[in-house]
Amino acid sequence: MLKDLLKNKRVVLASSSPRRRLLLEGLDLVFTVEVNNDIPEVFDSSMDINMVPEHLAKLKSSGFGRQLDNNEILVTADTLVLCEGKILGKPTDRSEAFQMLKMLSGNRHTVLTGVCIRDNCKETSFTSETIVYFRDLGDDEIYYYIDNYAPYDKAGAYGAQDWIGYAGISRIEGSYFNVMGLPIQRLYAELEKLLSD
Repeated sequence: MLKDLLKNKRVVLASSSPRRRLLLEGLDLVFTVEVNNDIPEVFDSSMDINMVPEHLAKLKSSGFGRQLDNNEILVTADTLVLCEGKILGKPTDRSEAFQMLKMLSGNRHTVLTGVCIRDNCKETSFTSETIVYFRDLGDDEIYYYIDNYAPYDKAGAYGAQDWIGYAGISRIEGSYFNVMGLPIQRLYAELEKLLSD
């Protein structure tokens, strides 16, 4: 069991996302959160779009602000929303949030989360993919969501765990938790594998 494998280890989650923290808490693991916001999220435009989240998770890992102790395991992640071939990042204002949600309305999109796990000896990374379907949303519903939930810290301008997830998501193929920002089942399995090797 993972808890036993982590007995003399300490997991460090390098993320400011309250949702990632909540998901990791769900595994009943002891961990700390350390945020390092100075890493530029850049990638080559020729890169396969499906590899971008994993690349960014690795960047966050290599750019972590200090040397890891020998008993520490660092977890970094990055989530992207792709719709009609476009990356939908975090909206900068109400108008951009509306445009993103309008694009997602009545449409399907892909949520990709890249995760990097490393200690001082080993590193592993992976990408998890989930397909999300939205029903048609009225403009009034979109503005209601934006004005009441201010989704400016969320890729694609929405959180599946918010009102819009309850009212707007008609179907999900893949991990729901991945849409929240961390494919927690896969993370559990990969941590177990890393510590067992």
